[in-house]
Amino acid sequence: MKRTAGTTVTDTSPDPETEEVPKTEEPRESREPRESEESKESSESEEPGGHEEPHGDGENAGNGETEEATGTTGASPRRTRWLRVLAGVLTVALLATGATLFVKGQRLRDTPATSNHALTDTEATDRVTGEVGSALSKVFSYGPRSTAATKETAKRVLAGKALQQYAALYGQVEKQAADQKLTLTTQVVHAGVTRLGTDSAHLLVFLDQVYEREGKAATTAAAQLSVTAELRGGRWVVVEITSR
Repeated sequence: MKRTAGTTVTDTSPDPETEEVPKTEEPRESREPRESEESKESSESEEPGGHEEPHGDGENAGNGETEEATGTTGASPRRTRWLRVLAGVLTVALLATGATLFVKGQRLRDTPATSNHALTDTEATDRVTGEVGSALSKVFSYGPRSTAATKETAKRVLAGKALQQYAALYGQVEKQAADQKLTLTTQVVHAGVTRLGTDSAHLLVFLDQVYEREGKAATTAAAQLSVTAELRGGRWVVVEITSR
């Protein structure tokens, strides 16, 4: 304290050693940007997608990555081998399927229906029915004085098994025709080609036969024959006859 004339003055000067320096308050505007930057940094550090250090020491982490790389490298050749095996199996399956389809297609082209010219070649069908029908009418028609001529005709229009069967039976017929004055007249009523190839044919033939004996009434009978013919020397020859 200082004394002056009649007045006591209290010294209020601050002690530099004991007096605290009042803090200067920052302006509000300058604090807000800093707070926002700190909040931003804090949120980025807490973000789930941030990079985290792998757990464990560096040696273990390195070993794990090496194992993964080794596993991937080992699986690649195995996968390649399996792909090659699968490709081979598929190739074999496709070849087998193609072969099967080819065989089936060939069978469809070679079926009896497609190779039967009786269904498509009218001219050839008419020719074989005409020649076979004429041959049967001649060999199964004879008289008491024409048996020799009938036998010669049979040698021209019959062959193979048909000629052998005819020759075995005609010996008896020839004797009876001469002794009993028999006359046999055969007429082809209908002849149908069931199958016609390039050099063979199968026919179903219907016949009407009239038996006449001297001094007696004529007798009529019907016959049905299965006939096989072959094209020989430019003409159809009967090679087999079966009575039905």
